[in-house]
Amino acid sequence: MTAPAPYVVRGLRVQDHWFSAPLDHANPAGPAIKLFAREFSDPAQDGLPWLLFLQGGPGGKGNRPTGLNGWVKEAAKDFRILMLDQRGTGLSTPANRQSLPLAGDVAAQADYLSHFRATDIVADAELIRKSLGSDPWSIFGQSYGGFCALTYLSFAPEGLKEALITGGLGPLAGPADQVYQATFERLRRRNAEYFAKYPADRDRLTQIVHHVGDVAEVLPTGERLTAERVQMLGNYLGGNTRFDALHFVLEDAFIDTPSGVQLSDSFLNNISAYVGRATNPLYALMHESIYVQGEASDWAAARVLAANPDFFPDAVVPLLTGEAIYPWYFDQDPALAPLRELAHVLAARTEGWDALYDVGQLSRNTVPAAAAVYTDDIFVDREISLATAGAVQGLHVWETADFHHDGIADDGEGIFARLLRMVRG
Repeated sequence: MTAPAPYVVRGLRVQDHWFSAPLDHANPAGPAIKLFAREFSDPAQDGLPWLLFLQGGPGGKGNRPTGLNGWVKEAAKDFRILMLDQRGTGLSTPANRQSLPLAGDVAAQADYLSHFRATDIVADAELIRKSLGSDPWSIFGQSYGGFCALTYLSFAPEGLKEALITGGLGPLAGPADQVYQATFERLRRRNAEYFAKYPADRDRLTQIVHHVGDVAEVLPTGERLTAERVQMLGNYLGGNTRFDALHFVLEDAFIDTPSGVQLSDSFLNNISAYVGRATNPLYALMHESIYVQGEASDWAAARVLAANPDFFPDAVVPLLTGEAIYPWYFDQDPALAPLRELAHVLAARTEGWDALYDVGQLSRNTVPAAAAVYTDDIFVDREISLATAGAVQGLHVWETADFHHDGIADDGEGIFARLLRMVRG
């Protein structure tokens, strides 16, 4: 596809790029997929080197900034920024309930998605870098993007000048259970912190959870709201900027009606937009696979949840849950229901989950790298992050309790500038 001419959005120059890549990089002559990436730069700057941004996920498309601000403003002083729509997302060849049947039956769809991991994303990035004629470039990985950065350092370090990571140092080996065992405990403490600040919300949340068990409240997408999906609001607790926003979601939950007290349309609309996976189904399908190597995930989060009854939806005082995927997602979300059988096949699968990291190569790493580790991160555990950092030669760590998982949304300029100074000595 011919790229359109560049254009400017509120002080930010934008250029679209399209590429063709093999579905399976080990079989270049096989089926191809489309990749999309968008370049952002300061119109006053020309000829700057590239910075590839690897966003969180899995299954999230590249950011769509609408102006020169935040970490983009800071990065644009030194770089042309490339936002990649990772395979299956955004304007790249999609992978969702509508398109996946094109791959064949459920077994064929599972084989297809076995090529949608960090190793494949890194291979795509190297194809793009070479297509752009770039020398080794800089990368910036947020959350799952940091996992991809570690994979890049493992298998294609020759393509990298430097690597910056925020909230994205995951475990280098399995099982996936260790992630949830650690993050459930952090989430429990974060619940306590939230309800200490907003004590009235403790009773309000309990009322909402018990209410939806007794009254059929229907979301705008047509399905009944369940207690489990109310608990998904716990993802708000993963950030500085979202923590207090949860209070404003809960405060107008109920409304008096001729039929009695019901959940307000405002609350139902807010929660529907927040818990639905129509825009990123790969997040649900592939989430546990980002932790497994040569083994099945076997619904790790659900198995760990079974040992934490205070997070059960029928607990007397239920807690908010966090970043985890459970089998019931594929029963309750209309966008995921057609993918139910596929999800169970992927959870039981061992074939195709090859090594995501080369621990030996990481121990010999020579690429300058720096990472921000957030002390109280409820999504990427501090101890796991520090253990991983210790396995990567030359990786400089800045640990801070000032931010949570969404730190770059809070002070992106400061965090990016600090990490860049760290990698450059």
